[in-house]
Amino acid sequence: MGITPEVIEQKEFTRRFRGFDTKEVDLFLWEVAREIEVLNDTTNIIKHENQRLDLENQGYRARENAMQRALLHSETVMDEMKKNARKTAEAIIAEAEVEAERILNRAHQRLSQLHSDISELKRQRMQIEIQISSIIETHSKLLEMSKADNKAADQSDSTLHFLKQA
Repeated sequence: MGITPEVIEQKEFTRRFRGFDTKEVDLFLWEVAREIEVLNDTTNIIKHENQRLDLENQGYRARENAMQRALLHSETVMDEMKKNARKTAEAIIAEAEVEAERILNRAHQRLSQLHSDISELKRQRMQIEIQISSIIETHSKLLEMSKADNKAADQSDSTLHFLKQA
């Protein structure tokens, strides 16, 4: 049973012939005593815990101060590192720009060479087209001549065939 101030204030004991029931009063007092004992123990534990936490808090504050000093020092170091990094970056950028210029010049030379190669290939293609066109025209003429020869041969074959039948 949890004892609270309201429970104590509202507790009514049954009346007997000669007053309150002593066993009931004794039992209630015993419960109140146990509850107070638990509360006192809890209070002592909390006091000790509070003292421990105060000491721990002091340690944390000392660490916090040390960390703040370290943080300030690290900020100084970081600023130096940033300066050095900027200088290094500027040197790298300058070197990269020079290299980019070299690459760009090589690319322009290669582009010029490719344009020359393309012009040469176009000239060669036109030459090949002219040669193929000439070959096709020659074969076309040969084919026409062959057709004319075949037609003449067919006519002479028909004349021979007609003469043989007669």
